[in-house]
Parts: sequence; structure tokens; C-alpha cells
Amino acid sequence: MGEFDEPFLGSAAVTAGALTDRQLRLDHHQIHRDVYIAKGIGLDAILRARAAALWAGEDGILAGMSAAAVHGAKWIDPGARAELFRTGSRRGTRGVLIHGDALAPDEICVAGGWIASTPARTGYDLGRRLPFDRAVEALDALCHATDTKPGEIGALAENHRGARGIVQLRQVLELVDGGAESPQETRTRLLLIDGGLPRPATQILVRDSRGRVVARSDMGWERWKVLVEYDGDQHWTDESQRAWDLERLELLTTLGWRVVRVGSAQLRLRPHTVAARARAALRAAGAPV
Repeated sequence: MGEFDEPFLGSAAVTAGALTDRQLRLDHHQIHRDVYIAKGIGLDAILRARAAALWAGEDGILAGMSAAAVHGAKWIDPGARAELFRTGSRRGTRGVLIHGDALAPDEICVAGGWIASTPARTGYDLGRRLPFDRAVEALDALCHATDTKPGEIGALAENHRGARGIVQLRQVLELVDGGAESPQETRTRLLLIDGGLPRPATQILVRDSRGRVVARSDMGWERWKVLVEYDGDQHWTDESQRAWDLERLELLTTLGWRVVRVGSAQLRLRPHTVAARARAALRAAGAPV
């Protein structure tokens, strides 16, 4: 990575002699006032967060999706605006969403070298502000990345009773599961729950007759030996992946497991069939559903 492949303060680079004014103008893209990056570098959620933090200086605390990004959460829209709490001025700038909430000292931390809301506070904010299903997806990703438990977010919420969106937050926390490893896994799990099925466990370890772990599955019900797995496009387009999937399915079947495979097209176009197929597998396994 080059010296200027991350956001930097242009004035500081020129003063230090690392760049001339001409080089700064010609070879670098201005993100915010005095905040630049080398031309040709695509901005993702982390780079947008860092650029916003540089723009705000000591008056900025990374918030929302920007805080989630520096905490390591994945699957964040690279084009979304950065988010900040500002402790002084509420003045914003293009591409940055400013929140005016006051944070308690124990709701602030350093993540990746940047001042941000803690994982619990970040989850509290995202769970209140995002649309319901998107909030579950975002908190799944945050909890997976940070090992934060839904109960920790709920405990923090007790300090903010009556806050806007707190009712939704409590409902979201009932469904959050840090075992989800992608938004598609979260959506699949929510379809199963919305379909009236028992809540599935996530990241199930499958063992052979000797007790050795031979596979790990996205979600399912160990009691009835039924698994539900989301297969990304590579499972259908990559020949070696497809061959391994067949071998793995044969192994699981031999061990007495039923496997319901869900693809991206089904999730997008026929979501109502996901719970129906899982219900049929559970009934065949003797579950009272």
C-alpha cells in the first residue's frame, strides 16, 4: 500500500515536504476539506470512516456503521455516508452524517486507532435507527466481529429508557445471533423464524461416531438432525466447490442429517419456500411443527 493510499491531511503532508501543492492537486482526490487520498483508490466503509474522523479532528467520534466498520464488522455498504458524533459543533459536511447524541464516557473507546462508540453503544444505535431486518443483519455482523452479546447491548439500553427507537431495539435484540457469517444467513434465519419454526441454532458442529468434528453448518436443529445452509453463488459456479459440496452432503446424510440448501435465487425470488422446505424436513425427522 502506498503512502497516500489512505486518507491524510493535505496541509500536513505539504508542510512536512512529503508533497508539493501541485502534487496534492493533481495526484490526489479531495474527500473533505483538507482530507485527501491518492487518485484511483476506491473508498470503502473503513476509509470513509477514517476520512470523516480526520475532517472532524478532536471534535469527532465515529458512530453507527462507521464505528461498526472500525470494530471489524463486514458487509457494510461501501458507498454509505460516514457517521460521527460531534461533541462541539453540529456542522456537517458532504458525505458525513452527524449525530448529536451525548455519549457517556464508558460508551467511547479506541478502535483501530480511531475514537469510536463502543461495540455495545454502536449496536444500541444501529438497532434503533435502521429498518428492522437490516438492524438484525447489522447487529449480527457487529456481534460476530466483536463477540459482543445481545445482553450487553440490552444492558446499555437500560441507561437510555425512553429513547427513540428503544422498543424496536428490544425486538431486534431478541433475534440477534452473532453466529451468522453473512447477511444471507441472517435473512435465512429470519425467514425460518417468521415461518413459525423453532429458532435454529447457528454454527452447528457435526460429529462422527467417534465424536470427531467432521463438518460445521450455518444453522439448524440438532435435536432433530436437520440443517439449513445458505449456498452462495460459488457453490453453484465453482466446479471444485460443487464437487466438495456433494461429498459433504453424502457424509452428512450418512450420519443421519437432513440438509435443506438455500440459494441466492430462492432467497430473492421465492423466500416463502424456505420455511416450507425446512418444515417438511423437520416433520420427516419427527419434529412437532
